[in-house]
Amino acid sequence: MALFKKRTVGKPGEWYYCLEHKKVEEGPECPAKDRFGPYTTRAEAEHAMQTARDRNLEWENDPKWHDAPASATEDDD
Repeated sequence: MALFKKRTVGKPGEWYYCLEHKKVEEGPECPAKDRFGPYTTRAEAEHAMQTARDRNLEWENDPKWHDAPASATEDDD
């Protein structure tokens, strides 16, 4: 008998997208490191990868998160 049991975090009724198994799960089936969520509905969890792609694209194109380009007027002494 193990003294310390690893437990996953989550509750039934919460939906997750498992990155390891590439499927939607309800409740704590897989470790937190392998999943996105929680989502309030199964449909939201089913679209987790698209949501992540959309957010990444939005972040990549957000001017607040990019350094200013090097100035063309800098001297090259």
